[in-house]
Amino acid sequence: MSRVFDVYARYYDLLYRDKDYAAEAEYVVSLIRKHAPQAKRILELGCGTGAHAEQLARMGYIIHGVDLSEAMLARARARKASLPPEVAARLSFDLGDVRTVRTGGIYDAAISLFHVMSYQTTNADLEAAFRTAATHLEPGGLFLFDFWYGPAVLLQKPEVRLKRLEDDEIKVTRIAEPVLRVNENVVDVNYTVFIELKATGEVEHICETHRMRYLFLPELSYLADPESWTDLTSLGWMRLDKLRQDDWAGIAFAKNK
Repeated sequence: MSRVFDVYARYYDLLYRDKDYAAEAEYVVSLIRKHAPQAKRILELGCGTGAHAEQLARMGYIIHGVDLSEAMLARARARKASLPPEVAARLSFDLGDVRTVRTGGIYDAAISLFHVMSYQTTNADLEAAFRTAATHLEPGGLFLFDFWYGPAVLLQKPEVRLKRLEDDEIKVTRIAEPVLRVNENVVDVNYTVFIELKATGEVEHICETHRMRYLFLPELSYLADPESWTDLTSLGWMRLDKLRQDDWAGIAFAKNK
């Protein structure tokens, strides 16, 4: 998986330059303030290039991000270096697998965004990621994560998509060809990517597969074991009401006992 994301990091920020990280961070913070108002220290599991972490730090939170990709982390650290010193001081990043990482720290909240939990495609992976969150949280600490919602995936079905984008240095064409594996509760999203270097006209061709697991509410109830977690709640992504059958993305959170 890390090799895929090392390549992915080369065009990740360009690919998601229109993503409203500030609005998403505000939404996440609204949930943290409501359900864990004391929270100041946040662990981000799967921080990518640090865009969400930056927004949270700007709002005064102390963020420690972990990611499996050194290339992603290099971009996160470069982002940190470009920030005002008082914001950068609230950010730190380390290499780590969300299933096994142990930072040695304890946090008031743990977050995992941009469907990192859906990248945990086996039961063992998901259970391990939940253990990681529980290990790092204070009693009453909040674990908050987004995910692909099963009913919407099965209702709408993944589709082939084409995306073109460019900046001053590169031009990217990405074709996504998903394969729905109903009996495994996963979608294999097969990407074919062409990256053209504008300065030379050289074109790099990349093929990568992102296997994504879609989740159902009974699965979340099982993962948020009542012996370890309490107050499990699920909502439509970027909303404050319950999941609907056409919500491809959902958000869920629970408190550590």
